[in-house]
Amino acid sequence: MRRAMLLLPLAAAFGLASVASVMAQDGKVHVQWLGQSSTKITTPKGKVIVIDPFLVKNPKTPEKYKDLKALGKVDLILVTHAHFDHMADAPELARINKVPVYAPAGLADTLIRLEVLPAEQLPRMNNSGTAMPLGPEIKITMVHAEHSSDLVYMDPFTKSERTFPAGQPVGYVVELENGFKIYHMGDTGMFGYMRLIADYYKPNLVIIPIGGHFVMSPNDAAYVTKNFLKPAHAIPFHYATNPMLKGTPAEYIQALGSTSTKVHAINPGDELTF
Repeated sequence: MRRAMLLLPLAAAFGLASVASVMAQDGKVHVQWLGQSSTKITTPKGKVIVIDPFLVKNPKTPEKYKDLKALGKVDLILVTHAHFDHMADAPELARINKVPVYAPAGLADTLIRLEVLPAEQLPRMNNSGTAMPLGPEIKITMVHAEHSSDLVYMDPFTKSERTFPAGQPVGYVVELENGFKIYHMGDTGMFGYMRLIADYYKPNLVIIPIGGHFVMSPNDAAYVTKNFLKPAHAIPFHYATNPMLKGTPAEYIQALGSTSTKVHAINPGDELTF
């Protein structure tokens, strides 16, 4: 009897693990916003992609996710550019999960030379290229972003903080197993090539910065959403983490006016299913 009682919690634990596994492969796309640009995507077949992990020191990230292990198993990390609020936790998250970090080529090269991660965890890629690190059903394409990408980092050799070259900023178009396409724009201002990205890749969901000052303002974001991108869904992000990022989802929605795009003004930690 005692043995049976001891086995019950184990059985329950395995049962929960099995349920979690099934939920991770429910045939739907799960998108969780974690503050600033940090985004967790769970694909229809259960692969987990984390973009721009800035969690531990992110003032808007829910406390639970400041423990990187709370994200669960991660299969791939994407970084749009070198700024601290986009890549701060990428190296540690990569070490925990033993997975690659895809980043602009110049950033990857610098991180290798600084011995932040080994070369095998920083595969080389470049703007406009498409990679399939999770298999042929999931395509990751780097696209242009209008921003900067200097890396401020502690030089392990001189023990002083320096600014290093880190390539060009990028966004990512992520095409999942069921054909659903997500355009994560990273940090960007307006540029005309967005129209080509929309026409060619036809993203279903756009994750778009609206804070202003460093990135598009709500008016800018509304203009390109309505005139260039025309997605079915949009998630506004990159706002309210510091006083200069004053744009709000309400301003973005007001500037959009009448539109076929459904705006999801969610809070950090919230998850959407498509």
